[in-house]
Amino acid sequence: MSLYQHARDGNAERLRDALGSDSAAVRRRAAEFLGEVGEEGDQPTIDGLLRAATTDDDPEVRGAAVDALDEIGEAALEQLLEELTGGGGDSEAEWVTARKFARALKADRPELRMAAANALGRLDDASGLQPLVGALDDEDPRVRLRAAQACGTFADARAVPGLRERLDDEEPRVRRAAANALGTIGTDEALSPLLDLLDDGDESIRRIAAGALGKASTPEPVEPLARALGDESAVVRNAAVYSVIELLSNVPTQQSHAVRDQVVSELKAADDATVVEPLVEILTDGQQSRQRRNAAWILGRVADPDTATAVEALADALADDDPQTAQFAATSLKSLGGPVVEDRLLDKLGPEHPEDARAKAVFVLGQIGGQETLNRLEEYADDDSQAVRKRVFSAVSKLRAGGP
Repeated sequence: MSLYQHARDGNAERLRDALGSDSAAVRRRAAEFLGEVGEEGDQPTIDGLLRAATTDDDPEVRGAAVDALDEIGEAALEQLLEELTGGGGDSEAEWVTARKFARALKADRPELRMAAANALGRLDDASGLQPLVGALDDEDPRVRLRAAQACGTFADARAVPGLRERLDDEEPRVRRAAANALGTIGTDEALSPLLDLLDDGDESIRRIAAGALGKASTPEPVEPLARALGDESAVVRNAAVYSVIELLSNVPTQQSHAVRDQVVSELKAADDATVVEPLVEILTDGQQSRQRRNAAWILGRVADPDTATAVEALADALADDDPQTAQFAATSLKSLGGPVVEDRLLDKLGPEHPEDARAKAVFVLGQIGGQETLNRLEEYADDDSQAVRKRVFSAVSKLRAGGP
């Protein structure tokens, strides 16, 4: 049975047995899984991880064991610190302070420095930040990695200079952790160096950068993100679209119009499928009204009128709980026009649909419809809804007159 299956079954005993494997890769994976299934008070698991963290001859296994103890909880991490420092008794309580953990960052044993970095990331104590920034220059990449991850938990702009330097780290995992931390901090100063990472050779780093740049408060990332829409990686392309929408939602009002024009221009130049799929996902599954509104607005300007998924999403959005999203969807359907839009809106006229959505569908049909639409609308002249009847009368009058 695989280690993964043992982890799924919560079989810590079998995972502990795997810590004695001749394969370092198996021992490392077993330690990682034990961090997921282990619990405070499970002393056999903690003891096994303590042995791995302090005696295993493979540094990656020791590192995985340190992280696993950290996942299990503070008490397990304290036991590791005691083991590595030779402390005991009353000294345990001394370790539960940022000051003591900060001192441990200068210890000779790299595993102790790793554990200290993890611990400082867990503590809600701002005094631990500067020692962590200093640890970003540690000679051991495992320590630098955990220091960068811990800096991300503080989301403090004071860590930006140190994290920026780690974007050139020779260890890819450290670079990714530094990029993640900068994205979490999210200030323009922190995000600025991520612009260059959109061309990085590491797909994960490009994805991190593309996903974080939507937090910017200036339109500067729009053009680089638009270029990322042509990335060979689908996950990078999707992250870029999401960030473009987020950016549009976040830029100051006085810049909004110029940014919207730039966004539409850049998105139109991109591959249609690359842009439309994530926009549809934002509109249908997004949790923030501002982002759904922007997705609805942009779809009407960049989607092909024959793209059924876009038309379907916009038509469904006519019944959105947010009135502005519903209005933007109606405006976009009017902009798209065409047979696909007509057919989908005609399907929305039945009494099983919400009154407001039906009224909006009739309004749009009155702007774009042809003879078939006119014939269908006349069937609703005596609709039970006064709002729908009023819109039908107006739409039919326009269509009979030959258009709006």
